[in-house]
Amino acid sequence: MKNNELEKFLDLNTDHYFKKTKHIILKNKDMQVTYAVFMRRPVLFCPSLAIKWLRKIEKIRNTKFHIKMCYEEGEWVGAGEPLMFLSGKFSQLVELETTYLQLIGPASVAAYNAFKMCTDLPNTAFMAMDARHCAGADMHELMAYGASVGSNKAKKELNAKGFIGSSCKSTSYFFKNEHALGTMPHALIGYAGSTLNAAKFYHNTFPDEPLTVLVDYFGKEISDTLEVCKYYEKLIKEKKLFIRLDTHGGRYIEGLDMEKSYNILEKFNPNCIRTYRNEQELKWLVGAGVSAAAIIYLRKILDENSYTNVKIIASSGFTPAKCKLFSVAKVPIDIIGTGSYIPDIWEETYATSDIIRYNGKNLVKKGREFLFKNK
Repeated sequence: MKNNELEKFLDLNTDHYFKKTKHIILKNKDMQVTYAVFMRRPVLFCPSLAIKWLRKIEKIRNTKFHIKMCYEEGEWVGAGEPLMFLSGKFSQLVELETTYLQLIGPASVAAYNAFKMCTDLPNTAFMAMDARHCAGADMHELMAYGASVGSNKAKKELNAKGFIGSSCKSTSYFFKNEHALGTMPHALIGYAGSTLNAAKFYHNTFPDEPLTVLVDYFGKEISDTLEVCKYYEKLIKEKKLFIRLDTHGGRYIEGLDMEKSYNILEKFNPNCIRTYRNEQELKWLVGAGVSAAAIIYLRKILDENSYTNVKIIASSGFTPAKCKLFSVAKVPIDIIGTGSYIPDIWEETYATSDIIRYNGKNLVKKGREFLFKNK
C-alpha cells in the first residue's frame, strides 16, 4: 500500500468526525496522545492484525507509534481491562481508530469461543469453516485468525488437538498449513448421481489423498456409509477413509427417530439425558440433524461392521454450547467442521479506544478513569 492508496482508504473507511478532528489539529497545534484500547466483555487478546496494520502506517507516513501491549496474544483479558496503549502524534493517530478497532474486537471474541470449543472437546480436531458465513474476505481473515489464537491456547494449556486447518487457502497459514482442507460438497454428490459414485470421482481424481465422503445427500446415511466402506476396505486398513455427517435439522438420519434416539442415549450415557435439558439441548442430544444420538449410532454401526478405523467428521451448527454438551455426553466424534465461533451477539465484538493522556497530562472522559490502570 502506497501513501496515496492509504489516504484513499482512510478517506473512504474512517468515521467522518475523526477526519474533521485531524483538520482541526493541523490548523491549530499537534500534540502527543496516548489511547487506551479495551472491550466490555472477557476475550482472548488478538492484536497481531491491528499491530501489523499500524506498523504499515508508520512506514508509509514515516512516523512512529509506541505500542504497549498489556497482554500477550492469546491471554485472557477481563471486561474493561486495557488491552494495549497506543501513543503518537494526535494528527497521525486520530483517523486510524476505526480500522484498528475493527481488527481487534471481532477476532478476540472469536478466539474466546474457539478456545472454549477446543478445551471442551480436547480429543476432537476442528476445521475452520467460517468463510461462507462471513461478510467478505476481511471478516473471514479476522475469524480464522481468532480461531487460530483460541486453538493455540487450548493446545498449549490442555494439549488439545484444536484446529488443524481452514477451508480456504488464504487463511490456512494461521494453522501452519500451506493448503486448504476440504473434500466434497453436496453438489458433487448430486452431480455424481450416488454417494459411492461421488467417492469414486473424488478418489480417481485425487488418489493420493485420504478420502472423506459426505453421506447425507440422499437421506441414506447408514446404507451409503456401509456401501462406501465395503468398496474402500483397502483405504480403511490404511486409515484413510473418513465419513462426514452433515444432515440438516429438518429430519433424522436414516434409522433414527425421537424414541430411538432417546434409547441410544439411555444406553450410551444415561446421565446426560436424565438431567434437566432445555429445548435446544434436547434437540442437540436426541433431535433431528447431527445430534449426539446420530453420531453415537453411526459409530456403533461402523464398529459392528469391523470398520473401527473409519473416522467420523461432523458439521452443522457446532457452536460453543453444542460442543460443551457433546463433551458432557462423551460423543465419539473425531473431527468437527465449523464456523460457529463467529460471535452470535455482534455488539459484544465492539472494541473501544479512549485518549487518556494529552502531552503527558492524564485526562480521560468522566467514567473511564479505570483506563489509567496498568498505564
